[in-house]
Amino acid sequence: MLRLSSYPARIPMTMMEYPMKKEYVPPHANRQNGNMTFYRWLFRSGHLPRLIISLLVILIVIPLITHYYLSKAEVAAPGKSSQLSLSAIQSMKPLEIKTHLEELYRIKESVLTELREIEEKRKSMQSQLNQYTKQIERVQMEISTSNGDLERVKSQIAQKVKEQEEVVERSQRHISAPKQILPNLEDNFDIAPPQSSARCRQHNCFDYSRCSLTSHFPVYVYNTQEASLTSAKIDSFVRTSVLSVLSTNPYVTFDPNIACVYLVIIGDTEDHGRTTNSIELESQLHKLPLWKGDGRNHVLLNLARNVSARNTLEHINTGRAMIVQTGFSESQFRPGFDIISPMLLGKESGFIVKQVPLQIPARRQYFISFQGVIGHSSGKTIDYVDENNPPLSRRLKADLRRTSRTDSSNDFILEELEKLKHLEDDKVYIELSCKKAHVDAQAVDASEWNLCLNSQSRRTILKESTYTLIVAPDDHIVSSTTVYTRLYEALQTGAIPVILGEHIQLPFGEFIDWAKVVVTLPKARVTEMYFYLKTIQDTDLLAMRRQGWFIWTTYLSSSKSVLDGILATLRTRLSIPASIVRDEPSPSIFHNESPPKTLKVEHMLPESDDVLPPAELPFPSPKYLRNFTSLSVSGGSIWNNPPGPFHLYPFTPFDPILPSDAKFTGSGLGFRPIGGGAGGAGKEFQESIGGNVPGEQFTIVMLTYERETVLLTSLQRLMGLPYLNKILVVWNSPEPPNTDIVWPEIHVPIKVIKTKKNSLNNRFLPYDEIETEAILSIDDDAHLRHDEILFGFRVWREARDRIVGFPGRFHAWDLNNKNGFLYNANYSCELSMVLTGAAFFHKYYAYLYSYTMPQAIRDKVDEFMNCEDIAMNFLASHITRKPPIKVTSRWTFRCPGCPDALSMDDSHFQERHLCIQYFTSIYGYTPLVYTQFRVDSVLFKTRLPHDKQKCFKFI
Repeated sequence: MLRLSSYPARIPMTMMEYPMKKEYVPPHANRQNGNMTFYRWLFRSGHLPRLIISLLVILIVIPLITHYYLSKAEVAAPGKSSQLSLSAIQSMKPLEIKTHLEELYRIKESVLTELREIEEKRKSMQSQLNQYTKQIERVQMEISTSNGDLERVKSQIAQKVKEQEEVVERSQRHISAPKQILPNLEDNFDIAPPQSSARCRQHNCFDYSRCSLTSHFPVYVYNTQEASLTSAKIDSFVRTSVLSVLSTNPYVTFDPNIACVYLVIIGDTEDHGRTTNSIELESQLHKLPLWKGDGRNHVLLNLARNVSARNTLEHINTGRAMIVQTGFSESQFRPGFDIISPMLLGKESGFIVKQVPLQIPARRQYFISFQGVIGHSSGKTIDYVDENNPPLSRRLKADLRRTSRTDSSNDFILEELEKLKHLEDDKVYIELSCKKAHVDAQAVDASEWNLCLNSQSRRTILKESTYTLIVAPDDHIVSSTTVYTRLYEALQTGAIPVILGEHIQLPFGEFIDWAKVVVTLPKARVTEMYFYLKTIQDTDLLAMRRQGWFIWTTYLSSSKSVLDGILATLRTRLSIPASIVRDEPSPSIFHNESPPKTLKVEHMLPESDDVLPPAELPFPSPKYLRNFTSLSVSGGSIWNNPPGPFHLYPFTPFDPILPSDAKFTGSGLGFRPIGGGAGGAGKEFQESIGGNVPGEQFTIVMLTYERETVLLTSLQRLMGLPYLNKILVVWNSPEPPNTDIVWPEIHVPIKVIKTKKNSLNNRFLPYDEIETEAILSIDDDAHLRHDEILFGFRVWREARDRIVGFPGRFHAWDLNNKNGFLYNANYSCELSMVLTGAAFFHKYYAYLYSYTMPQAIRDKVDEFMNCEDIAMNFLASHITRKPPIKVTSRWTFRCPGCPDALSMDDSHFQERHLCIQYFTSIYGYTPLVYTQFRVDSVLFKTRLPHDKQKCFKFI
């Protein structure tokens, strides 16, 4: 205390002096000084030894004491521990050691038992967990399926409600057909024709009561032996060919009581009418059993077979009977009533394929050709008198009185033809002094230009002629056998006819648009003829040549085509639809007593995450909606485009479409506009078919041959495909399918059709099971996603007259031989074909392929077992003059892992080269048309806001 009390006197001095001695000291120096102060404090105060002793006690003594007590505890309770110290074991007796070991074994067994029970419980719980997981997945699948079924049922209910409304609306619009009126044979009284038979027209000389719109146009043909009108015999070819053709005609009936018209075969006779007595002919006509005094609804067929055929019906009272013949005088012809018919210059039916003229090149060796001799030098003299036919003699005398005027006109034309012979720019063939053909001089009018030589020699020149001149007789002749013969030969050889004389009437001119085939000029323009023809471009020239070939093959080439044209003219006038085109039967490959094994396909995983619409209930496309209006509205188009007016089709790809607003203002039957008309994308787009035509479905036609596994896989993939109506499997194998095959049962019927023979043409037969306009032709190994198929279907609906498909090909010019086109499957930016192994087309083309396309093409397909797709592309391009449409980026569609097809063989491509060249020779040109674009979905690769969806995500 004394020591402590002495310090305060010094502290103030120190504190007072410190500020005066303050210096800068670094921070680390302060820390060092602090440490040194702590060390000095420990040593000076004596705390360090005590601290060391405390640490030793804590680290050494306490662990020893703890170990001691733990050892004591283990010895005191040996049963509570499985470990004993060595000394404890050594001190134990053997019995104790044994007891201890048994206890250890008991504990071990107990632990193992508990472990096994726990493992069993774990396995049981894991099994229950797996079961619950499967149940959850199954329930989720059922919920998903139920939701899909619910959406499908809702869609079907909405569809049925809409269909019911449309049926009611259609029934309210239905107009019943006129009642069929049949004649009464007791009505034998005469009905006087209008003032004179020369004033007969369709409206005042034809009895419509016998020809109901629903009568199917029944035609009765008089027996030529029972109804022999003259002593002269009918030409054998005319009689046999006409009767043979009519015997298979769908309109002919053997019951005159229900007939609409009555056909009477007048000629041509064997002597071409030289010995026909007009008085006898008129008398026999009036004695026909169904003549009824005026010959109403009778059609007199005076079909010429030779240029020398005479006009035996001139100056004969034919009453209300129609006259059908080639040569007419102005005083005899009754426009709109009588029919100017082609001559029977061809075969009974068909034509020789090798005679098809090549339409290329457009310009031939001769710019124009003409072979003829002026008619007044033909030998017709005033001294000729026919005692058996005085009216004919009077006509010849009248012709001679026109000789001066005729000579003047012919001299003028002759002068211009002589000038043409000396052209320097173009080569022409003009022959004015040739040897005349063997023709009866008395059967040819004085104003006619006689034919030269024979038909074969004339055709030789015509094949090398771009144009050929036809000089019409004077205007008192409406049509003649000479003019027709020249026309027939010109069209047959591909020469463009140039007719001098506007007054001339051509066969079936009431419905055939001859302006698309011939060049008609007044005789006064003969001086400008060369200039006019030089202005015609190659495109127009080739179009006229192509149209001329269609007219020749369809209406002129054979007896069948001529008679079909005559009956079509009568039927079109009466607005009676043509006979219905036949469908091909679809016999099932399975017998009724042994139905196939089936297995329902529950669910198919989607191949894309597009949300597609639910599948609908199958419904057919409406048929025969334009039975009558097609004739009145589209009659000209029907007559002047393939295949002609001879059959009624259930639907065509050329039917007109409604304006966009019509379907919202009273004409909405069958339409399913997107978003109800508001439009949209994504979900709204997929919910409705939209488009410009009413909603519809498509039929899949799948050709197969002994590839059951591939086939069944392809069928299963079609499960749930929207807008699918039906699947037809064309079984091309001669052997029936194995009875062990389990066929998939999907949402639409699957029909397996038995074929007559193994032919690739079976792919395009118009089977009666096809009830939709749209057909998807697909190979059994073609692998297409559902969204791709639906997109192709939507595109086809907007281009119904085109082939719409996936793999594209083209025809390439043979640069080595330079003589035609070759088939090419390389990648190209220009296409002209779409393979029908995966393509949509209209059923209309199936009819044309099977019934209208030349048989030689189908024969070549059977010969090579190849090229049916090329043939279909040729046909469609020939009809429309348009290329096919390729959709999506696919260049091939083979399924992965499928066996190689025949198309992988090199000979396959060689045959396809030959097919293109052969088909070109049949058509006379290559109809294929190039295209340089493909079609993808709207909004494809378009950046959209996050709240918008594309039409198709991957297309």
